[in-house]
Amino acid sequence: MEYQINGERLLQNLFTMAQFGQNEGGGIDRSLGSKADYDTREWIKSYWQDHLKVEPETDAIANLWAKHSGTEHRKPLVIGSHHDAVPDGGKYDGAMGVLIATEVLETIVEQGILLKHPLYAISFTGEEPNPYNLSTLGSKVISGRLRKEDLFSVHNRETGESLEDTIKRLGGDISSLENARIQPGELAGFLEVHNELGRHLEAQGLHLSGVSTITGIYREEIQVYGENNHAGTTMMPDRKDAFLALSDLAVGLNEIVGAYEDPDVVGTMGYVKVSPNEANIVPGSAVGIIDIRTCERKTISEIVKKLDDLTEKTEKGRRVKIKRQVLLDQPARIMDEDIINIVKENLAKLKEPENVMVSMAGHDASNMQLLTKAGMIFTRSVGGKGHCKEEFTEDADVIKAGQLALETILRMDEELP
Repeated sequence: MEYQINGERLLQNLFTMAQFGQNEGGGIDRSLGSKADYDTREWIKSYWQDHLKVEPETDAIANLWAKHSGTEHRKPLVIGSHHDAVPDGGKYDGAMGVLIATEVLETIVEQGILLKHPLYAISFTGEEPNPYNLSTLGSKVISGRLRKEDLFSVHNRETGESLEDTIKRLGGDISSLENARIQPGELAGFLEVHNELGRHLEAQGLHLSGVSTITGIYREEIQVYGENNHAGTTMMPDRKDAFLALSDLAVGLNEIVGAYEDPDVVGTMGYVKVSPNEANIVPGSAVGIIDIRTCERKTISEIVKKLDDLTEKTEKGRRVKIKRQVLLDQPARIMDEDIINIVKENLAKLKEPENVMVSMAGHDASNMQLLTKAGMIFTRSVGGKGHCKEEFTEDADVIKAGQLALETILRMDEELP
């Protein structure tokens, strides 16, 4: 190939970023607004300034941008992902995509490649679920899915800090959020590189893939109100155990989703908080967050209806009150056909099968598809591990994904208006 990324540099940057927020067990704690989030941002901006010869920009929702000019008056291409991580997460999720975007831009700068389009690298704010209950935050804002009036009342459920203050600490300004908004048609295209976070590629013996569709995600917070009481003196028939009621819903969700026998229909209750959370007290309240994923809107509706019936049954059987609130109802997004075809053709150039697959994880590319032609590249996750410290992508796959991203951006620059 005419141009080559620097694979060794890419891997070194991946190792460096993994130091921010690394805990004693080897996982990474880098949630939105944390010290690790702030420190990572400072490193990214410093690196971009020193190596890309650009002045990094922070928009109103604190997305980070590095902007490289094109030779013609065309709309910008954008490449990137996110740098935040789930608690005790891995070093590839999001970070690899930011660093591949950085490597692509650095390769273009140092090798003097002339692009027709401007090329922007981006690191999105708060892609992962976080204590503010707002995932893919940065891309939701720039795509218009969230407005400033949606955010002023949001607080960190653990610390109480307002999202407004958090974004201000990170260099943004929620009061000026309209300045971060990008209108449909203002960009020429978007590309995101990410690890799969599952084992579909490994099961097929593949290392890389394009993405055809990003799954729909439905998320609810479920609050159960029972009655605190003594764990020893309260007879079993008299109890109003909020945790048991929440557990009934968790088990029920698993049974409802499992009945579909479809690998692309999944559901989880992954967050639970019990109060007063003491060994000698029957729990009087409990809260959980459920996450349901499928590409079919009809299936989401069916599952929610079954949960409605289960909720009513649980309230009566456990003698509790249950309140449910929708946090997210994001439909599946089909990726752009032109970019999918460019990715497939470049996979062939790299002597990889021209594979495309459904993403069962949500990504910023889902929101970017509302603005412009959007596409994704997946790398293999060894053992199907994701959102955990064991998450791993082989070095050779990281480098090949970086090369695939470069080739894809160069083709997008040639073929997109």
